[in-house]
Amino acid sequence: MEKRIRVLVAKPGLDGHDRGAKVVARALRDAGFEVIYTGLRQTPELITEAALQEDVNVIALSLLSGAHNTIFPKVLELMKAKKMDDVLLIGGGVIPDADIPGLKAAGVAEVFTPGTPTSDIIEFIKANVK
Repeated sequence: MEKRIRVLVAKPGLDGHDRGAKVVARALRDAGFEVIYTGLRQTPELITEAALQEDVNVIALSLLSGAHNTIFPKVLELMKAKKMDDVLLIGGGVIPDADIPGLKAAGVAEVFTPGTPTSDIIEFIKANVK
């Protein structure tokens, strides 16, 4: 039996809107992934600790607050400190196109903006999880 891909979906920071994260989480679940949804207002520390404890393959952050240039690098820093080199970090939400190259250069595997079909997210995860 093949091991299912495990994805932690998290809403970091002060974002109070999680509709998009729930839509993505449901689509990932329906695609056969195991999904852990951490809920609203999570800190980078709580997210990385939950990901470590749940032994996930992917951390998917959903951010609408504009804090992506602070929160994503912090999560990457904590992942590195916890030796989570085999965990893929992806993100989505309202992120300006101009900020995406910098996030990718920092180590975010992919950034999905509003309107991205959930099938694109599913295919990206399947293609990139080791």
